[in-house]
Amino acid sequence: MSRRKAGPRGSLMTQILRTTDNPQLTTDNWQTDMTYELGILGAGNMAEAIARGVIGAGILGSPQIIASDVSAQRREVFGKQLGVRAVEDNREVAASSEVLLLSVKPQTMAKLMGEIGPVIRPETLVISIAAGISTRFIESHLGGGTPWRVIRTMPNTPMLVGEGMAAISRGQHATAADAQRARALFEAAAEVIDVPEEQLDAVTAVSGSGPAYFFYLVEKMIRAATELGISPEHARKLSIKTALGAAKMLSTSQESPQELRRRVTSPGGTTQAAITHLESHDVAGSIIGAIKAAEKRGKELGS
Repeated sequence: MSRRKAGPRGSLMTQILRTTDNPQLTTDNWQTDMTYELGILGAGNMAEAIARGVIGAGILGSPQIIASDVSAQRREVFGKQLGVRAVEDNREVAASSEVLLLSVKPQTMAKLMGEIGPVIRPETLVISIAAGISTRFIESHLGGGTPWRVIRTMPNTPMLVGEGMAAISRGQHATAADAQRARALFEAAAEVIDVPEEQLDAVTAVSGSGPAYFFYLVEKMIRAATELGISPEHARKLSIKTALGAAKMLSTSQESPQELRRRVTSPGGTTQAAITHLESHDVAGSIIGAIKAAEKRGKELGS
């Protein structure tokens, strides 16, 4: 099987992502003296956001990335829209990548590790974005007695528009340089923080799943507007622009969310009526409970 040669080393950031200059692999029937800077296992929406970010920022070129997915449709997206080599075989990606991004469903991670363990090079840096899956789980399931260097991270889908948030944690064998390589991937389209791994399930519940909470709120605002007689077009515009403006105020103001809310809430006014209704139905408790439920589910996925 022929592979397109990876792009030139070029930029400083490309060299940051590179983990070895002369990789060699001979495992069963897999042989290659060529590598890709980044291999992606699971070409879903989050992986697409990451790939678009690094390509758009000039960190990597399309020929330096390879991806795999069982879905022909997703492979077509990566191939035709991103110019990335997209294949069906996970082993091809694992065998030929210097940095390997695990972007599959948590429920399939154990099976994937068993599949790629025999062909992945020991020096490969492994980065996982799978919710609930610990670095120790990945290290043990890759097997072979190798001190696998694993970084666990949780990004979110606003990376698609360059407004993502990501948190990263190092596994027991990963180095500070490995963490910097991971940062280089996500900082192209996200703000990145370092957290202890035991906090990543909570991070997943807050920012990983968080965009869905906002989409849900806007969805219901649009519905309410239409029920009040506003056209669907105007309902959507009013709701989305309000959410966008409020988010920008939150990100640029020195005031707390509570204070910003107070300034909109005149005593006895329309906003106060809405807030009173929300409080009477314990919406605050429901939101907090929902985030805790997401965190609990993350822990269950990793058990």
